[in-house]
Amino acid sequence: MKVKKIVFGATALLVMSSCGGGSTPTGQETERQEYKTTVLSEESVELETVYPVTIKGQEDIEIRPRIDGFIDAIHVDEGSVVRKGQPLFKINSPASVQALATAQAAEASAQAQVQTAELNVERFKPLAAQGIVSQVQLDTYQNALRSSQATLNQAKAQVANAQAQIGWTNVLSPVDGVVGTINYRQGSLVNNGNVLTTVSSTGNVFAYFSLNEKELVTLLADLPGKTQAEKINNLPDVTLKMADGTIYPEKGKIKTISGQVNVSTGTANFRAEFTNPHGILRSGFSGNISIPKHMDKAIVIPQAATFTKQNKYLTYKVVNDSIAVQTLIDVTATPDGKSYVVTSGLSANDRIVTDGIATLTDSTKIIVKK
Repeated sequence: MKVKKIVFGATALLVMSSCGGGSTPTGQETERQEYKTTVLSEESVELETVYPVTIKGQEDIEIRPRIDGFIDAIHVDEGSVVRKGQPLFKINSPASVQALATAQAAEASAQAQVQTAELNVERFKPLAAQGIVSQVQLDTYQNALRSSQATLNQAKAQVANAQAQIGWTNVLSPVDGVVGTINYRQGSLVNNGNVLTTVSSTGNVFAYFSLNEKELVTLLADLPGKTQAEKINNLPDVTLKMADGTIYPEKGKIKTISGQVNVSTGTANFRAEFTNPHGILRSGFSGNISIPKHMDKAIVIPQAATFTKQNKYLTYKVVNDSIAVQTLIDVTATPDGKSYVVTSGLSANDRIVTDGIATLTDSTKIIVKK
């Protein structure tokens, strides 16, 4: 047993002496490995930046009754395509019917008063001319006629108002569009505080999305134009990818940028407009919007030539013809998902390692494979 312990200790001592400090014996060098490399050059490339969007109709109009009453009939269903002026609901409003009857009775009474006043004036006018009655008495009847005529005009206005209220029992669509959720059903008691449904005008639709402050500054800085309005006009057409992954066939145009950055979210709101001739897009849809960007002098490297460390992108740059040095870079992904455009950290004519970087460490001497 003692012999075994001695042998083990000696072996351990031998191992430690051969590995201690990780240094190689004097005069010896670790065998270099060959790595595939490439020399970088500038090229033209098309990039795109993708943002999530929410689709809304150009007009999302709340439909409310203008009078109190019960829903007597519903003429449309949810999702129906309607035209401006098309009936949506019928409201049963007994109060409106009663108001019309009262106004019509008041009009008839006022009409009778006018007729009576006219008879009095016609009767006393010749008498006053002959001096049988005084002019004052005639003037009194003429004033009574004018007063009754004013009362009649007021009564007619009340009838017109009551008739308009009766017309409000037919709830009509104010625009061409698509009917949303119907919140009340036949027999429900409703008033002007209740939203019966919404009608979304979808001839054109708006896509809303946000950019953070840094992205906003970068986007505007790269665009020609002196004012924000000029820069918006110079923005390229954008593409909409719908929730199912299909590309919407119509191109969109960014129309507005909010005047200030939201202090809570640190973002600015954008609105793009898309034509919707076939009604494919509906209010409430979601998707992603792509903003293209052309770069004439871009440094493009394969994603396989990069790695990440603490959320930073790095690559191995070859210096002194044979040393692979870790280099910090800033990148933007290309649409194909296979390459990066390097925005800082590398220049044209730099050489980088493009394959096998997982086996490299910083400042490793390599054999350059061109």
